[in-house]
Amino acid sequence: MTQGEFTPFEWPVRVYIEDTDAGGIVFHARYLHYMERARTEWVRSCGVELRAGMAENISYVVQRLSIHYGAAAVLDDELVVSAEPVAFGRVWMEFRQQVRRVKDRKLLCEGTVRVACIALDSGRPRRLPESMRELLERDSGSRD
Repeated sequence: MTQGEFTPFEWPVRVYIEDTDAGGIVFHARYLHYMERARTEWVRSCGVELRAGMAENISYVVQRLSIHYGAAAVLDDELVVSAEPVAFGRVWMEFRQQVRRVKDRKLLCEGTVRVACIALDSGRPRRLPESMRELLERDSGSRD
């Protein structure tokens, strides 16, 4: 396992009616959608093309998830969702993620997500692509 100092990536999100329950409060599972988008946008911001990975039989799946809900977001809230890679191994990456309300920076939700690299055709684990490993090694300054 490799660990190091990574720079958190932030992605803006606005709460829409489709994200809420009848009381205008964000449904708990929507936070997972927000986190997924932030991780995906982190990958894109690093210049890694997702379609190219799929063409090479590469996909990523959530392997492990731990989440804590601290306060509710509501309809029309502006949020910022962070994705910070904190560790990785041969076939996985782990992210620390937070969802904060923009107007007061209140922490609403936080979690740790482990994402595994798999072969699309078999669903079996496979090594992280070299481009992803290089990115993680560069940011962490160490190797496993």
